[in-house]
Amino acid sequence: MRAVIIANGELSPPISIETSDVLIAADGGARHCLALGLQPAFVIGDLDSLTEEEISRLQSGGAQVIQFPTRKNSTDLELALQHAELLRPDEILIYGALGKRWDQTTANLLLACAYPLARLRLVDGDQEILYVRARETLLIEGEAGDTVSLIPLSGDAAGITTKGLDYPLKDERLSFGSTRGVSNVLLANRAEVTLREGLLACVVIHQTGSPIQEEEHED
Repeated sequence: MRAVIIANGELSPPISIETSDVLIAADGGARHCLALGLQPAFVIGDLDSLTEEEISRLQSGGAQVIQFPTRKNSTDLELALQHAELLRPDEILIYGALGKRWDQTTANLLLACAYPLARLRLVDGDQEILYVRARETLLIEGEAGDTVSLIPLSGDAAGITTKGLDYPLKDERLSFGSTRGVSNVLLANRAEVTLREGLLACVVIHQTGSPIQEEEHED
């Protein structure tokens, strides 16, 4: 089962929602849902971005509204992510996590550091952000020429080995804060990234919106 969260940031098409997905709206993300004709199963947040009429429409459609105080210690997206984790999904796909507010965008990109058990994927149009954790292999599927950037989070990332990228890494280290892993390129329709220690954000910019999948394995 996959949980899909629609946040209140900028939403770039295409948006892909399957019938088996559990759709969660993070506060104002519910407005995106209404505009797209999507019915969320849950609406979560302090609801300061929604009118009473919009909340009523969502509840009439079957949404469970979970309201938090305006003065809280987490963003609406993080609250939605916490709820999604309780559902034990195979993947959590997040739309609308990026936008004009750099503070919100940066915090959203770093959510994977705080939720190590969640398999997160952030999507914005033809761009995707995934996370490679220690002892995992990321399988990238796309087209030759797609851009792939590997960015260390929470310290250095060690034991990185790649296959199918123009600039290969063989059991190497990327230092936290370094740009060495930025703007690599897919050589064919698939590539692999394996990591021994640390956490990597993998940013993929697709030319044709090709899918990306992740596989995990234990050494």
